[in-house]
Amino acid sequence: MPVDDIATATAASLDIGVEEFQRRVREEAEDLKSAVHDGTFDHPQAIVGLEYEFYAVVDDAGAVEPDGALMRVPRRVLDYIGFEKELGMHNAEMSTSPQPLNEHGLAAQEAEIAARLRAAQAEVGVERMRLISDGMWTIPPAGATTAEYLTDSVEYEGITIATNLSPDPRYHALSNSPQGELAGKRLEGPHVSLSADTVMPQSLITSIQPHFQVPIAENLPTYFRYALRVAAPLLALGVNSPLYPPDLYDEDATAERILADARMESRIDVFETTMNDPGGESKVRFPADVETVDEAIDRIVEDPPQALTDVERGTRFDHRFAHLGHKRGTYWRWVRPVFEGATPSEANARVEFRPLPAQPTIRDTIAFQAAFAGLLRHMATADHPAARLDWQVAHDNFYAAVRDGLDAELVWITAGGTETSRTDEIYDDLFAAAMDGLRARGLSESTAKEYLQPLRYRATHRRTPARWKLDRVRRAIEDGTDFEEAVYRAQRRYFDRQRETLFRGSFVDWPAPGRA
Repeated sequence: MPVDDIATATAASLDIGVEEFQRRVREEAEDLKSAVHDGTFDHPQAIVGLEYEFYAVVDDAGAVEPDGALMRVPRRVLDYIGFEKELGMHNAEMSTSPQPLNEHGLAAQEAEIAARLRAAQAEVGVERMRLISDGMWTIPPAGATTAEYLTDSVEYEGITIATNLSPDPRYHALSNSPQGELAGKRLEGPHVSLSADTVMPQSLITSIQPHFQVPIAENLPTYFRYALRVAAPLLALGVNSPLYPPDLYDEDATAERILADARMESRIDVFETTMNDPGGESKVRFPADVETVDEAIDRIVEDPPQALTDVERGTRFDHRFAHLGHKRGTYWRWVRPVFEGATPSEANARVEFRPLPAQPTIRDTIAFQAAFAGLLRHMATADHPAARLDWQVAHDNFYAAVRDGLDAELVWITAGGTETSRTDEIYDDLFAAAMDGLRARGLSESTAKEYLQPLRYRATHRRTPARWKLDRVRRAIEDGTDFEEAVYRAQRRYFDRQRETLFRGSFVDWPAPGRA
């Protein structure tokens, strides 16, 4: 789409005042609350779904190692293979069809991901390209530094257009609306600092986002509370973005200091610093507990507005909540409530779990989806004592997992009511709860174990994708490779291993890094 068309569409979408928008949001929120209390959003089944993000890289099959440089995804791939645009031109996202939480539903989720991803890989492969499932890309596009790629923009009639941002007005509105000034539009991490005119730096990161549909909408606060408590231990298992692109690090930062100070999940820092106002309230954060479903809705209503656009209301059921739904799109919390459904029969209340980075394989991804759903199903129905874990402790656990992954010292309350910081006791309790939740939904013990096995392996061996990457970089540096090349080699080896195991296998099958 030409720059002038993007700018015109972005300017048109911003033609609404804050007070008028908020008035509509408040009206729709009261309508939504009435529908929730009337039982419209209740559903007898626990339902699961997943959002899954990817980025594209050069895939030169004729080379010993693929080049791995970042690439733009052809827009035609997003038009008919079930993928959607994401923030960056190099991104693609799929959302699975909701399925009941049972053996067939989980199998359907895995089959749908595999089918659509195979089709997409075949299509982009024609152009020497591959879609990658990973937490953060580290090899910039050919002919540009990472900073150039993330900050390149043009001005057109007062609208700032990020050159490599997807041509969707809602993304450009994040940077151009009066409320968009609330965004930090910067990167800050250990030995990394970058300022930008747009929110484009957020496109460094990719994630998976499991959804769990609550059977009784008014019980959402209970499920939400447990989701906050399991966020840290699940994130600690899933960490996969310990390093930034090498050219983003400060010139005086040594490889030794970078590796020593690396956070296991830098993706959290990227999103928080890019989208949070340094001097104001953080929009991207670990959220507080909610006591009632009305409070969960009010939190969205009261959240500082960002990138408001004029939203047209149609005749569908969910169009009654169009402005509230639009605002929920910028209600950036690491766990958040969702109320959706095109018709009353499809209306649903969900817990969306956002901390997890994209994973090495499909099986690893489904393992997290199964674990999250099993945990919420069991804990909420069994009144697991973890609900008594103080919110501040859960918050501190979360950011400890961001820093240290499985080396973090977490605090947990087991099913027996015992407080512990022993990693083995924490995960024994978590996997037992997840197993009980999956079995309660009809999975056999052997099938439930099979779904959770990739995560049990990580917990037992203290081995995560983030640790795998750091170990490879350290080994390469010990053998005399400079830091930048060491990071690129580790990233390319990650691509190689993913090629071998993406559809069949898991991170369990990746050998420990040897000498680089």
